[in-house]
Order: sequence, then structure tokens, then C-alpha cells
Amino acid sequence: MNPSTRIELTTTAALLAVITAASAQDAMTPIDNTLEGLTVVGSAEEIWTLPGSAYYVDTEEIREHGYTSINQVLAKVPGVYVREEDGFGNFPNVSLRGADGTRSQKVTIMEDGILTAPSPYSAPAAYYSPKVARMSGVEVLKGSSQVRYGPHTTGGVLNFLSTEIPDEATFYSRTTGGSYGTFFNHTYYGDTIETEAGRFGYLLEVMAQTTDGFRDIDGGGDSGFDLVEPMIKLFWEPNTALKQRFEFKFGASDQEADETYLGLSEFDVRAFPDRRYAATRFDSFDSEATRTYLKWIAEPSDLLRIESAAYFNTFNRSWDKLDQVNGTSLHQALLDPARVAVLNGSAAGTLRTTDNMRDHEAFGWQNQANFRFDTGPLAHDLAVGFRLHYDREDRLQQRDTYTGNGAGNFALTGATPITFGGINEVFATALFVEDEIKTGRLTLRPGVRYEFLDLDYTNSGWSQFSGNENLFMAGIGANYELDDCNSIIGGIYRGMSSPAPNAYLTAGTEAEESLGYEIGWRHRRDAFSAELVGFYTDFDQLISTDAGFGVGAPSQNAGEADIIGIESLVQYDAGQAAGWALSVPTYVSATWTSAEFKNTTSFLAGGGDAVYQGGRDGNEIPYVPDWKLAAGIGVAGEKWGVNLDMYYVNTSWGTGFNGDSRAALTGGTPTIRDGKIDALLTFDLTGHYQVTENVRLVGGITNLFDERGIVSRIPEGPRTNAPRMWFTGAELTF
Repeated sequence: MNPSTRIELTTTAALLAVITAASAQDAMTPIDNTLEGLTVVGSAEEIWTLPGSAYYVDTEEIREHGYTSINQVLAKVPGVYVREEDGFGNFPNVSLRGADGTRSQKVTIMEDGILTAPSPYSAPAAYYSPKVARMSGVEVLKGSSQVRYGPHTTGGVLNFLSTEIPDEATFYSRTTGGSYGTFFNHTYYGDTIETEAGRFGYLLEVMAQTTDGFRDIDGGGDSGFDLVEPMIKLFWEPNTALKQRFEFKFGASDQEADETYLGLSEFDVRAFPDRRYAATRFDSFDSEATRTYLKWIAEPSDLLRIESAAYFNTFNRSWDKLDQVNGTSLHQALLDPARVAVLNGSAAGTLRTTDNMRDHEAFGWQNQANFRFDTGPLAHDLAVGFRLHYDREDRLQQRDTYTGNGAGNFALTGATPITFGGINEVFATALFVEDEIKTGRLTLRPGVRYEFLDLDYTNSGWSQFSGNENLFMAGIGANYELDDCNSIIGGIYRGMSSPAPNAYLTAGTEAEESLGYEIGWRHRRDAFSAELVGFYTDFDQLISTDAGFGVGAPSQNAGEADIIGIESLVQYDAGQAAGWALSVPTYVSATWTSAEFKNTTSFLAGGGDAVYQGGRDGNEIPYVPDWKLAAGIGVAGEKWGVNLDMYYVNTSWGTGFNGDSRAALTGGTPTIRDGKIDALLTFDLTGHYQVTENVRLVGGITNLFDERGIVSRIPEGPRTNAPRMWFTGAELTF
């Protein structure tokens, strides 16, 4: 990117801030008296005034249900679909309103408002995701009014809120053990101290989880993982004339997992859902991540608030996994009984493993200023922001060959040197302006976002490609309060999701575009609340991703899609309504979605490895079921509580082909990735008992009735959901 262009863009943002600050001198509406960091939703209460559909999960809900996987959290949220992969949520695949959920690439994932995907622009596949069990909350934003939160605005926003620094000395520790040797611990200690120099706060935290895994490898071996995530957070609010706060956070993640890409044959996945073939015993995933930010928050006046953050994240992973048997791709080999016999060790043959090593880094500087002022009867909360961001992905690869003797043993017979696979780099300059305008009971939130991307790609032969891309997004949301109990929301929004540099520069892949509409109704009265929202999204230049398939080819455009849906959430506490000593919270969440391709490209219909491959006009987008339902009921007294939750999804398809035998109809390559994803109904039971003021016993059973079904056919063949698992333990709070 030309340096003068960067200066011009930054100067433009600064001028906008100065001009708007000047116009705010006569303002009359003070900013909320807090120096905590900006959030996407804020709280469950604030959803009532948002001009768009959103959901907020607080600390109590996470602890009450014993959530350790983001998939568990999102199962309740209407309009959100998740595809399970490893059974523990370590590799999330999240789809908001039908956008492609593969590795959550179309979702802007943040932690404390900072981009947290390994390389959000150059390689956004979420092989790392924050662990929800250590969070104080999770925010989900769907629909309109997303211009603040790029880069991927066709799918929505997922913001994790890390543990807050407590106002007084606090020690907390939750320890549980359970099925398959699973151990979990989340411990932190923090305090806020008043000094002559100002207020100082600190938090020391560690979260650890380990399990032997529930899958049984032929011939023995673990299929679990070990994960440790420590964090330190500090803040200082100096005694100065300027009201300000400095906040620093450093967190790390270290994970070792005996995880594989390989699934099972169609027969084995039904007969032995927890089986893993002997050939996968050498598969392993190792990763290390760091996340760091330094924030400065200031309120020069009651009408002006500024937040500035510099951040630096790293992520390195090595996934050494089986990818061929007798020279055949695994998703094809699983259709051949002779090759399956090699995989399970009962026949002699040759295996190949590939270790995909990736080094990621991302750093940047983001800023937002909020100005409050009035113009006649209109009250404004104008947000102006810009971000300078750089991220890169370096690729290395190594392949090994093993020979099986037909008696369950495999010997290393060949190894190749580590080879260079390429570098993707993006420097992004993002600007946005969004104004929240209130008059009477009406709130409008128009906004625009612009991103300039400077892209570089170095291929495996060290040839270099460069280019740039301009992305423009805009939208407007509205909220009208009919009375104290009812409100109407609506909006229209243009979203975009850019391809990786190698796809854009070498394959001509264009940015995915969407035009989304939503309209809805909210109601709340005492112990009852309800929300009903209809949405329609018109996608253009869909990006057919190959993330998680190991093929290495750049993604390409796949045509268009229409997604229409209805989502609702009803919550009621009969105990609160009747004035009982017991609370009886209940909820019902429902989502209906129709997601279909149109104007498909020859690339999409021609067959291949990407998840959309084999698609034709009118086919359903894979992994987006028509119906998703969730319901729950709880009973809680002064010292105890029990919750029963139900989750249901109906059938969907594993690829865009929407059938079981692609070769029979199109002449394409047969693959076990084609086929149905099962409808599934599961129940979770959790509870707690408060022994003393400081000690609480916790426990639960997930998948209470041990219902099993195929939940994924990718990366390399069908696999099932996790079986029934139990946990029990205690929480200590001092």
C-alpha cells in the first residue's frame, strides 16, 4: 500500500473526529459514567434497545450449565448453526443465518473487542477459538448494524468477554472431573486497590482441560487433548484531571490433541460410532497461541469518549495427519472396502501423512470515538473509528510414508524434507462512521464502513503476487418502542467477506457480498419476554471454501444464494410471575431456514473437494438444516438448582450436491462427503447445590439419553456427535 494513501486515510479519520467533536460542544446528553471497554451488545437488558437481532450469554448461564464448548452456548441461540467436529468444540464451525460455517470463516470472531482468529484477513479459518469456559460472557450479533465489526460482515459477530477484574479481592476456582478421564479447572484471583496515584486492578487466571477422548483407536491409543490457557490482566486509572484508564492483557494457549481428519465408512459409523481406525494412531495437533493488547480509554468530557487499543496475536500449529491410503484420498477410500481394510489394519498397504505447519501473526491499532450531541429533537451518539491491521500466514509442509503389515502394525518407511508452501499477507485500513439517532421512541442507526486491503502472496516457488481491494459496506437499523412492553426492529445491511490473498491474486476470486434484510418484534413484561424476527439475505459471489480439507487449492466463487428464515425466542419464569420462593425459568428457541443456491458456477457444479462442490440451482446449502429447536426448564431454590435442556436439528446435506452418489448423476468424483447429516434430538441435565456461602457443588450429564447420529462428513468422512458424558465437581469463591 502506498504510504501517502495510508496517511490520507488516517488523516481523514482524524478530521472526522475533530469536526464532530466541535459540533458536540453544545450537546446535552452525557455519556455513561464508565471506563470499561466497549462491547458489542453490552448486556441482556441492552438487547431491548438494539436495532438488530442479538443474544447475550452472561457468567451465570455459563457456570450454571457447565459450558466448556462454544457449540453448547450457541445451541440455544436462534439463527445460529454449529457443526460439531471433535466432540469438545475445539474446532468450531459456526454459521450465522446460513452463511458458510466451515471453520467459522464468515464470522468476525473477537475477544474483548479485539480480532482473535489466527489471521482474520489472510487465513481466517478458526483452528484457534477462545475457550468459552473461561469467559464472563459471550455476545452474538446478527442482522443489521454491523459496520463497526469487520472484516467479515456477511455472517455476523461473535465476541468473547474475558474474566473481568473484580472490584474487591476475589478468589474463584471451579474443578470438575468426568467421563473418559476428563478433568477441568478454571481458577483466578484478582483485586482492585485504591492508591494515591489512582486505582489499580489486577487479575491472574488459568484454565486447563484434559481428556482421554471418547473415540477408541483400533489397537489402542488416546483420542483426547490437553489444553492450558493462562492470562494476566491489569488496569490503572490515574488520579489526573483527565478521566482515563490504561488496560493491559496477556493470554496464552497451549494445546496438544490426538485429533484426526479421518472419519469412518458408512457401515462403521452406524455400527461403531466411537471407533477410530488404527491408521490414525500417529495423528496429532499441536498449537501455541498468544494474545496481547494495551488499551487506553478516556473521557475528556461528559460528551466525548475515546478508546484506543494496540494488539498483537500469534498462533502456531502443526497438524500431522493421515491424508492418503494406497495413493487415494481418504474421502474416496472410505467407499472402498479394500482400502478401509488397510485403514483398520487388517490388510497390508501404504499410508501417507501430511504435517501442515502454519505460523500466524496479527497486530494492529484500532480506535473509536463516541460523541453525544443533540440537534433539535434528535439525540445523537456518533461513533467514528479506524483500524490499521496486518496479518500473515506462513505455510510449511512435511510428508511421511508408513507401510502396514496387515496385522495392525505400521512402520515408517519414508519421509520428505520440510517444504515451503507459501505466504499470505494483508495490510488492512478500515474506517467506519455510525450514528445512533434517537427521537421519542424511535432509534435509527445508519452507518458506513470502508476497508482498503493491500494483499501479497508468495507461492511455493517464491513467485510473488501483489494487489489491492476496496470493500464498501453500509447499513441502517431501526428500533421503535410501541410502548413499554413492545418494540419493532428492522434493518437492511450490505456485507462483504474477502478471500485470502492467494485466491484473490491467482484465481481471481472476488469478495463475497450479501444484502440482508430483517424485521422483528420484541415483547417483555415482568417474567415474560419474546422475540420474533424474519430475515432474508441475498448472497452474491459466494466463496466456496476448502478450509479443513487439506487440498491447498485457492477458494473460488460459487454463484449466488437466497437465505430466508424466521427465528424466535420465548422466555418465561413461572415462579417469578406467581411470586413463589422457587424460580422456574423456561425458554423455547426456534429457527426455520431455507438456504438455496442460485446461478451456480461451473466450478461449483463440476465436482471436487470444497464443501459447496456438486451444487446446482435450488440445492440446499450444506450444514444448514431447515429446523433448529431448543427448549429448557429449570427449577431453583435458595441453595439449589436443576436445569433440563433439549436440542433438536433436522437433516441437512454434507455437500452442495445434496445426494448420496455424485458420480451416478453428474459423472463427478465419488466421495463419502456426499450424503445426509442426521436429524438429532439430545438432552442435557445440569444442577448445583450451595453447600456454604463459599462452596457450591456442580454436576451434569450431556446427551442424557446417548442419542447418536452423523453430525459431519468433513474433513474426511462421517463422524458422530459425542456420547453421553457426565461431570461433577465444585466451585470455590472467596
